[in-house]
Amino acid sequence: MELHRNRGVLPLALVCVAGGVMVLAVAGDGPVLRMLVALGIVVIGVKVLVGALRPFRCVLGPEGLEVRRPGLRGTYRWEQFAALAVDDAGRLVGVPGSGLPPGLPVTARHPCDGRPAVELLDLRQVRESPDEVTAALTRYAGDRFTDARTGPAGADDETGTDREATA
Repeated sequence: MELHRNRGVLPLALVCVAGGVMVLAVAGDGPVLRMLVALGIVVIGVKVLVGALRPFRCVLGPEGLEVRRPGLRGTYRWEQFAALAVDDAGRLVGVPGSGLPPGLPVTARHPCDGRPAVELLDLRQVRESPDEVTAALTRYAGDRFTDARTGPAGADDETGTDREATA
């Protein structure tokens, strides 16, 4: 399963850059505050635009996962992780196993047991739904994967039914 980056912020970034440049052009020698605000809008728009256009690749398959995003690049077999999980924040994290090359940035914790983990993917940044991604991870990563997202308040973790309604 190939995941695709959500580029929903791209139009807003373009509008910010174009609007800020237009205000700078019209302001000329006008008030300094107006020019500073316009310049700030342009800088923010460019930063968001660059982030939206940076290289991104994430493929989940039977052999493992291929990741190419800022801060992480490589192809990893499922066996190289001691555990994988999706946490409440919508991040896919992996606990490094014995076969994982050293030097990966350990910037997260496994949501169930707190072990140091590598953030592999932020699911909020992809077009595919978290349920689609977790289904693929369950299929490919097997017992190594845990969906640690909590359901609606009062829901049973395994059945999704309301405990009080069934009692």
